[in-house]
Amino acid sequence: MPKCETMADVRKEVDRIDRELVTLLTLRQAMMEEAGRIKPKRDQVRDEARIEQVVSNVLTEAEKSGLSAAIAEPVWRLLIEKSIEHEFGVFDMLEKKAAKTV
Repeated sequence: MPKCETMADVRKEVDRIDRELVTLLTLRQAMMEEAGRIKPKRDQVRDEARIEQVVSNVLTEAEKSGLSAAIAEPVWRLLIEKSIEHEFGVFDMLEKKAAKTV
């Protein structure tokens, strides 16, 4: 972890980390788009058991890496909810396209 001497150093590092997070979130979003394409039924988009599994996995990794659970859990729960919203949108768009071609 880089040592910062000034707030400018801290801000530069935060900006660099945010760029990396955007790249990773873009990849995660692409997986939600794949899920929206692959799932055969709309009621399969939201999977409560999987949500809890993801949160559990994240909390395990957070503990290993030193990330506060008070940060990790609410951030991932919001990420999951927004990802589900996105997946519903993808699913609905594809269903609409499929209906037009029939």
